[in-house]
Amino acid sequence: MALTAAQIAYLKHHPPGDAVVHALSELLVNDHDLLGIDANERSITFRFAMYLQCHFPDWTVDCEYNRDGIEPKRLGHLELYPDSEDDEAKTVFPDVIVHRRGTKENHLVLEFKKSTSRVNRQIDLRKLQGYKRQLGYEHALFVEVGTEGQAIIIALEWA
Repeated sequence: MALTAAQIAYLKHHPPGDAVVHALSELLVNDHDLLGIDANERSITFRFAMYLQCHFPDWTVDCEYNRDGIEPKRLGHLELYPDSEDDEAKTVFPDVIVHRRGTKENHLVLEFKKSTSRVNRQIDLRKLQGYKRQLGYEHALFVEVGTEGQAIIIALEWA
């Protein structure tokens, strides 16, 4: 129930990686039961966000925060749900963000996926790329967590 040396090294390639290493490590140790029973993704990301907040005292860490200032966060289609008739942006709810509310200062965005999810990870990766391009996040990370008895980190990918 720990990150591998390779995962730690990979995460540390980006400045917020050290904080992410600590928060994921705490999640795996303290909340392995949530992962083991395949709890709701929101429960898992909430606990992770609590641990992450300790490493960003001058920032706010939020889960599923959908505001860009006072307006809802929106992304263009990113060709996630192709429809030639739909040219409007979709409201988005990033799993975990590190930002300063009410400003354009967006430091880190994370999308989590459970190993039991049937949704293609490419959707999350496209969202992360959109958060960086369209909403100005400096760093974006995809995290896949093992569930149903496997309290491990399966995949990590900086977008």
